[in-house]
Amino acid sequence: MGVGNELKCDDGVGPYIIKKLKEENIEDNEKMLFIDAQTVPENFTGKIRKENPSHVIIVDACLMDGEPGDIKIVDKDDFANIGISTHSMSLSFFVRYLEQGTDFKIIFVGIEPESMDYDDKPTANVENAANDFIKILKGIIV
Repeated sequence: MGVGNELKCDDGVGPYIIKKLKEENIEDNEKMLFIDAQTVPENFTGKIRKENPSHVIIVDACLMDGEPGDIKIVDKDDFANIGISTHSMSLSFFVRYLEQGTDFKIIFVGIEPESMDYDDKPTANVENAANDFIKILKGIIV
């Protein structure tokens, strides 16, 4: 699941990753579902629960006091210590809601943004990090 606002430069890194993965036709594998949640991941809770996946990977831009493009798996207990992007529902609340009555594992991947100004594409550092993440993910799932 990619989360973020595509019109705010690096905040759109989650949707950017999902779009690139869909272009690769990896989703044709019945075991994969890519969701471009934009700024409303809560709109997809029903779909996620219906699919009952083994894992949910959420990718979003987040301020972690790192260098632009740094990628980090963020523990859900650390959500309060980082700045998560511009969506309507708190991701910590969203994750807690998804976990209720389910067995799937939730992995949150944060990518340090460089700019959250209005622009329709990520900065070079964040785009490179996103493409590196896509390669890693494809190596695992393909």
